[in-house]
Amino acid sequence: MIELEGVPELIDPVMVAAFEGWNDAGDAASTAVAHLDREWKGEVFAALDAEDYYDFQVNRPTVWLDNGVRKITWPTTRLSVVRVGGEKPRDLVLVRGIEPSMRWRSFCNEILGFAHELGVEMVVILGALLGDTPHTRPVPVSGVTSDPDLARTMDLEETRYEGPTGIVGILQEACTHAGVPAVSLWAAVPHYVSQPPNPKATLALLNRLEDLIGLRIPLGELPEDARAWQLGVDQLASEDSEVAEYVQTLEEARDTAELPEASGEAIAREFERYLRRREPGQGPGQAPGLATDSGDASYLRDTSSGRTRPPKPEQPGPEAAPGPAEQEPPREGDGSDGEAEE
Repeated sequence: MIELEGVPELIDPVMVAAFEGWNDAGDAASTAVAHLDREWKGEVFAALDAEDYYDFQVNRPTVWLDNGVRKITWPTTRLSVVRVGGEKPRDLVLVRGIEPSMRWRSFCNEILGFAHELGVEMVVILGALLGDTPHTRPVPVSGVTSDPDLARTMDLEETRYEGPTGIVGILQEACTHAGVPAVSLWAAVPHYVSQPPNPKATLALLNRLEDLIGLRIPLGELPEDARAWQLGVDQLASEDSEVAEYVQTLEEARDTAELPEASGEAIAREFERYLRRREPGQGPGQAPGLATDSGDASYLRDTSSGRTRPPKPEQPGPEAAPGPAEQEPPREGDGSDGEAEE
């Protein structure tokens, strides 16, 4: 049984997760969840035991000084809860960590144990992959699921990927086996400028998440950061004729492929988002409901005394269904033009 001291009963909770590593090109996905946590003032209420899932020679702990006292921060995955207020308040359970080094099925069972105990209605997992996409065009974001009914009702793609997968793919399949609705949102990051950060891809993920869960997300300085990022890449590309020519080739291919997609539905969707952000009484970049400082918004849990292990849902099978791309994903550290996946 999980003991969640200090966490009140949640309102229509959705779990949003992202993991650093193979499924996080340009750190776009993990930065998106970090943005939600920061803007809505999330407080950590639980953390997975780092000893169970991480190889500390791969993900090393860090030492830091706190008023002259040396302390250690261990690599792990932490959970926080934020309450989004307004006329229809809703809670988000944010999961942010590092792709585990081992025991992935047990790792997913722990996450699902928390989801079950908190009454989570849907799990949304964010990811980012390397792709043949130009930095000058809108970032492609695909929404995929293993649930045919969810694909139909939420206008998502039903995943058909076969190949190597990461923790995003494993967690999505674990949710499917446990009967928890799950969606993965993938942003495509230009492979020729894959180093983090990539605020344009982070912004695209947050916009897609906003449409999916029906919440207005405060964007803060992200739009400005995204414009600055694109101008910086423009400048670098202009200084190399080969890169500039390659970008132009990608632009032409992208424009040709997406010409049929410039539909009235897509234009209407963008216009609706614009109108939402201009609602009366809402300043630029301000959400209708931010986490408040009132007493009932405190979700902090004292984990120093330890916690009991969560119940284990049905184990997912050894096979993992994977991601949105049909191309073979790159190996870690590979800067090639292959795509990552779930």
